[in-house]
Amino acid sequence: MVSATVGKSAVLGAVVLSLVAVPAQAASGQAHPRAAAARLPAPDMTGLRAVLRSAVAQGAPGAMARIDDSGSVHKATQGVADRSTRRAISTDDHFRVGSVTKTFSAVVLLQLADEHRLTLDAPVNRYLPGLLPDDRITVRHILSHRSGLYDYSNDMFAHSVSGFEAVRRKVFTYRQLVALSLQKPRTNAPGAAYSYSNTNFVVAGLLIEKITGHAVRTEYQNRIFKPLNLHDTFYVHPDTKMPGRYTRGYLTPDTTGAALVDATEQTASWAQSAGAIISSTRDLNTFFSALLGGRLTSSARLAEMERWTPVNSTTAYGLGLRRRTLSCGISVYGHTGAVQGYYTYAFTTKDGKRSIAALANTSNNGKVLDTMAGTLESAFCGRPTETPQPVATTEPDQDMAPAGVG
Repeated sequence: MVSATVGKSAVLGAVVLSLVAVPAQAASGQAHPRAAAARLPAPDMTGLRAVLRSAVAQGAPGAMARIDDSGSVHKATQGVADRSTRRAISTDDHFRVGSVTKTFSAVVLLQLADEHRLTLDAPVNRYLPGLLPDDRITVRHILSHRSGLYDYSNDMFAHSVSGFEAVRRKVFTYRQLVALSLQKPRTNAPGAAYSYSNTNFVVAGLLIEKITGHAVRTEYQNRIFKPLNLHDTFYVHPDTKMPGRYTRGYLTPDTTGAALVDATEQTASWAQSAGAIISSTRDLNTFFSALLGGRLTSSARLAEMERWTPVNSTTAYGLGLRRRTLSCGISVYGHTGAVQGYYTYAFTTKDGKRSIAALANTSNNGKVLDTMAGTLESAFCGRPTETPQPVATTEPDQDMAPAGVG
């Protein structure tokens, strides 16, 4: 029998935080004049538990969430981490965070910009001569998904299971992945439009390694993991094993009714600096709280991250950072992640004082993906005063490839 658990490290009163809810603004960074301060209500833990139950009912073996709120901690879990042993899922478990990795990669490049080793508006080819076919593609275009580079994973995972099995133990170089992208026409001219592409953050990994002379793993560790004491966060590529205690991930096949595929062990080499980090709910909350709290970059570079390009009616994208406006009008900042077997939502408030990291251990399941977006509503909007409407995440241009990878 599946059970739900909830824990708090402290009693949460009505904590008042100052937030700014800003509509989507152009890539130029010019904000609309309207801005509204919002009172942040207490998290709706009853609603959060209901979201996790729904995700499990829709096909996820397990689901979990952790909220860190100015020293108070709230946890909720539902279902299992391992379908074979039936071990209950735990917020202490490690898991693959997918495209949340992109924010880590962006932070490293922005730190390099702070160190005057990188210019955001410089052509990528200045640092990586001849890599890209257009000298107009800048570092900023790469980090904001406005390069026009085709996402190679669209073809790689057009069929979820066979595509995954073909690459789960394969090791790619960054340049091999870029070459796959360049086999296809670009989606738009540099800077002309937002088009989510894992290729962009493969290029980001190449930039990190070329400018620093170190592997991305070393730069993640020295610049982010160690300074923030992220003891549950790892970059093990190309190893297939996950360290410590972890939640297993289960890929949903394209064929309705087919058995889930255990996708836990994989190189994640198809993703690398675009999606191969392993972490925990605590560490993700620590990371995004530190980032929005101004502890990882200068204020000028953080402002660059927050120069938004509209994506759809509820989301905008900066530099490796997503802004999401919730039904209550509050905007939160972070990233979503999907890698075979795992869906992640990791977001925080404008000041970094309240953060949530939530996971469902399945992928290629649109119902679960949409349902898990409700964890943000419960964490930041509080208990609804009327029946909430479903919040769809799969609007056009959302950051998922056909098999729910992104």
